[in-house]
Amino acid sequence: MVPITSLTALPRALSNRAAGLLRGLASPDPITPIGPPDWSGLDAREYTGPAPAAGSPIDRVPLAPALGLDDAAQAYRFLYATANQYGPDAVSTAALFLPEGDAPAGGWPVVAWAHGTVGLCDEATPSAQPQSERQQFYLGHWLRHGYAVVATDYAGMGTPGLMSYLNGKVEAHNLIDSVRAAGQLGLPLSRRWALVGQSQGAGAAMNGARYAREFGAGYDLDLRGVIATGTPANIERVVQFLRPSFPPVALPPLTTVYAAYILAGIRDARPDLGIDGLLSDEGRRVVDLAERLSLYDTRDAVRGARISSWVTAPLRSIPGIYDALHEHMGTPVEGYDRPVFLGHGLTDIDVPVASGLSLAAALARHRQPLTLKLYPTDHFGTVYAAADDAAEFLARVMEHEEN
Repeated sequence: MVPITSLTALPRALSNRAAGLLRGLASPDPITPIGPPDWSGLDAREYTGPAPAAGSPIDRVPLAPALGLDDAAQAYRFLYATANQYGPDAVSTAALFLPEGDAPAGGWPVVAWAHGTVGLCDEATPSAQPQSERQQFYLGHWLRHGYAVVATDYAGMGTPGLMSYLNGKVEAHNLIDSVRAAGQLGLPLSRRWALVGQSQGAGAAMNGARYAREFGAGYDLDLRGVIATGTPANIERVVQFLRPSFPPVALPPLTTVYAAYILAGIRDARPDLGIDGLLSDEGRRVVDLAERLSLYDTRDAVRGARISSWVTAPLRSIPGIYDALHEHMGTPVEGYDRPVFLGHGLTDIDVPVASGLSLAAALARHRQPLTLKLYPTDHFGTVYAAADDAAEFLARVMEHEEN
């Protein structure tokens, strides 16, 4: 496949993109307190039933009206079989939204939505919380363009185990299996689908695109492309240098939260590494809190913290730590057989633009099918600014003949 390389530093002015772009230039604080979860009558936190083959649906209920999208004609919550960091016999939940109107011949094409960081605790499970303003806009954007939306929670959010933060291959399984399971619910869904993700979800979506053919072998699904905004690529290259003297300053609150989640995720997925033995008393306290609190409460708990105080020795003193981190949270840079759209905000401080550019450079070096767009906005504004470009990209790749 011939690589696509398109670089734009500023969106076109005075176009139909202006409203979305201006909205993204000054994003309000999107991190808000959460309320009690609403499981829509499907509480799977202690699920102990059978685990059928991966990609198989287990149960389905209507999504509680208060948790829906304004642009959805129908909404469901469903439980399905997938894999997690412990092995193949796991389950996850997901929400499914259908557009207004009659489905086209062959069914609605599907957008598999990979959500960004909301926390690790069950209470923050996306399908059990009301939609944020940003999700109302962005997921509604895909519904208005004629796509059904399948939104996995990832295994461990509202289901047994801990959600394995930034574990790209596990999240890839969760995404691919969610689309396979949704296709067996008796609803008018096409085999054509695409991956769309933001932040944590962008890394998940990229892994999903890279491994779709392998992990979805025999699923009869036709992946058309992937859209990733604010992708946290190459973060493991920095994390490996965590030590009592690095970083030497306090980091922005959300960056500090992400560090706690990364340590929680790798500690849970790789107990053989002995991460817990390297943590200070404060480090264990924070990482334990990170497993139990929502993003909002974790941010408040770590505000002003110096993550260098969380360890008693360099992380690199653990043999093989970089390889373990890369295996856990790395973003593939080759092996894509479908077009890739990367969008990144130039003023992003949560996932700095250097992260997205380093990924784009590696993809280009490996001659992957890449479109890159840069926008004058921050991490959370990028989904607004990129919405129309992403829709044009997806419409184009969806037009190809099925294979």
